[in-house]
Amino acid sequence: MVTGASDDTGGVAAAATAPARRTTAAAGGSTAAVGGSTAAGGASTAGGGASTAGGTGPAARVSGPGTWQAGPDGGLRTRLALPVALAGGLALAAAFPPVGAWPLAAAGPALLAVALWRRTLRGSLAVGLVFGLAFFVPLLSWLVNVAWYVWVTLALVEAMIFAVLTAGQRLLLRLRAWPLAVAGWWVAAEAVRARWPYAFPWGRLAMSQPGAPTARWAAIGGAPLLTFVVALAGGCLAWLLLAPGHGIARRPAARRRGMPALAFAAAAGLAVGGGLLPVDQATPGGPTASVAAIQGDVPHARNLPDLLRAATVTQNHANATETLAAQVAARSRPAPDVVIWPENSTDLDPGLNPASYAMIQRAVDAIGRPVLVGAVLQNPLRNAGQLWLPGRGPVAVYIKRQLVPFGEYIPFRGLLSHLTPLTALQPVDFTAGHRAVVFRLGKIRLGDVICYEVGFDGLVSAEVTAGANLLASLCSPTTRTSSWTASRASRSSRSRWRGSVPSRVTAPWYMRPLPERAR
Repeated sequence: MVTGASDDTGGVAAAATAPARRTTAAAGGSTAAVGGSTAAGGASTAGGGASTAGGTGPAARVSGPGTWQAGPDGGLRTRLALPVALAGGLALAAAFPPVGAWPLAAAGPALLAVALWRRTLRGSLAVGLVFGLAFFVPLLSWLVNVAWYVWVTLALVEAMIFAVLTAGQRLLLRLRAWPLAVAGWWVAAEAVRARWPYAFPWGRLAMSQPGAPTARWAAIGGAPLLTFVVALAGGCLAWLLLAPGHGIARRPAARRRGMPALAFAAAAGLAVGGGLLPVDQATPGGPTASVAAIQGDVPHARNLPDLLRAATVTQNHANATETLAAQVAARSRPAPDVVIWPENSTDLDPGLNPASYAMIQRAVDAIGRPVLVGAVLQNPLRNAGQLWLPGRGPVAVYIKRQLVPFGEYIPFRGLLSHLTPLTALQPVDFTAGHRAVVFRLGKIRLGDVICYEVGFDGLVSAEVTAGANLLASLCSPTTRTSSWTASRASRSSRSRWRGSVPSRVTAPWYMRPLPERAR
């Protein structure tokens, strides 16, 4: 697959053919990425709280100094549970860019389970809200570039939804093998957030793992398996943390911690052991494809007229493509099989703007190869990937199916228009597409999803089902935000592909990274 995300440096990247699954290729600010990430799946039976592993019977509660200062109900006192929830949310946020400390994706669920242990319903809602705010406020901070109240509102709403869902985890913590149940809860909670009350899957555990050694597990079970395994490791870690204060009083502390420690070691070992799986690898002597990813400079001056900004972005991508064409003609770079421009590389509909059309066609003719162009089309307003051919212009189009709430459409517009100026940010809703599209380019069958869509399992798998053997994810977050958001979008895309393509495609094409000096 290929991911493209605009940043502040202009340039071009072209990748030569070779069997490598994960790729980043860039020159002078151009980037392309191929690959994915996942985490391992496994099963560990574990008991805690009122039950112990193996069904040995009720456990005597132990409280007091040195045992997490348990409250009257056997859980943490509220004054400790809320800071633990806060730390858990911040730890999970740190698993994502810009920190990108992927092991913290397990620490977050662990601390949440510890904070929820034997809480009342009201206490669980408070813990979930604190955790949710600590997670979503930094995670969604890039929205401040749209409007501060958009950032605050969305983070607060997502935290409230998360708080309601934590009531379910509170009940699961009463089960004998609750670490397994907690892992399943995270998968289910992410599925709910991706569907209700509006589709917003941002912040899935799987999206934090593209650089982890657990990557290859996604080729077996996709993003849900990745989330399950990361959360399973977190659940077992929570069991280990809770064991000293909630074991059987007659047993020595070391013995009480033995089973949880073994369970955590097994879950963590299984997760990172995914790197040893013989999946998602290039077939020796198999077919390859050369892909060029174009990254044009994006002006960020907010006082520029929108028309000038849009024209400048398109011109930058055209110039970079023509530079690549000159390098190919001089034999300093290999000729690509296909060229990819990012999302919104032309905000002016080429069909309605002759200057934009001519600019793109001139670049396509110069490179002499098919070019997939991210475009905003009018009448109706659509976010699209247009396939352009030399001498012919646009011949096929993919329309984005999953729109971004509050970015490409306003949920509950009629109600919100009476309560907030938020609806003015997007006066006209985009129109969504309704089908997968595969661009057939000889040996390449190119599937396209656009940025936000990588968070939705069904959309990506639909492209593969339709026959795609190469996937492109067009992303352009920095036209609205920052390289921080670009990094997050790219990591989300890389987390997706391994669970979508290799198990369904018998002869996928690969790219190889350019030398470091060309990145």
